Amino acid sequence: MKKNKVDFTQSSVISHQSAVCRLWSVVYIKYFIISFIIGIFFTSCGSSEENYVPKPKGYFRMDLPVKKYVLFDSAYPYTFEYPVYAKVLPDTDKYAEPYWMNLKFPLFKGNVHISYKSVKKNLSKFTNDAYNLAMKHIPKANNIEDVRICIKAHNVYGIIYNIEGEGAASTYQFFVTDSVSNFLRGALYFNFKPNNDSLAPVIDFVKEDINHFIKTFRWKKL
Repeated sequence: MKKNKVDFTQSSVISHQSAVCRLWSVVYIKYFIISFIIGIFFTSCGSSEENYVPKPKGYFRMDLPVKKYVLFDSAYPYTFEYPVYAKVLPDTDKYAEPYWMNLKFPLFKGNVHISYKSVKKNLSKFTNDAYNLAMKHIPKANNIEDVRICIKAHNVYGIIYNIEGEGAASTYQFFVTDSVSNFLRGALYFNFKPNNDSLAPVIDFVKEDINHFIKTFRWKKL
């Protein structure tokens, strides 16, 4: 059987070689560009002493002051101790009643609004109002814990409502009463959009001050 010969002429070989050279030139240029870009990327990543790591989203942070308390004892039917970094201011709202006040925390943009009522056989109305005002935060709350207040030696009884939840506008509310003549309610608010998870250290810090307020609270005859 006769074998067929493949006859490459000089021109066909040169044409083939030129095509191969052009192909490899293109491949080489692309390879060089890609290698150059990758080299710059890894050089920039490894040039500093520390490798770059994306940082997590930052949260509210500040240096908390040292706790120190002073006595509030003025022309009000009650006394208490409050922190030196807070301010006691009378409530000047047009709907405010006698002996209402605001316990301001300027450093944290926080405020404990305090309202007072004289009891005249209507204590159940005031305690129900306090309960309903706390329960209004249920849509934004994960949990509402109630803690009983009982300081028999000074006739101070009541409930703390610890309201947990990222979007709750008020995270701590309470009321105290002597069960006979006096009733007082307090509610903690911050003057910006609630983000209670990131504010947790500040909220816990102010809660301690409110607990101290309750612990040192005394009724006073005028």
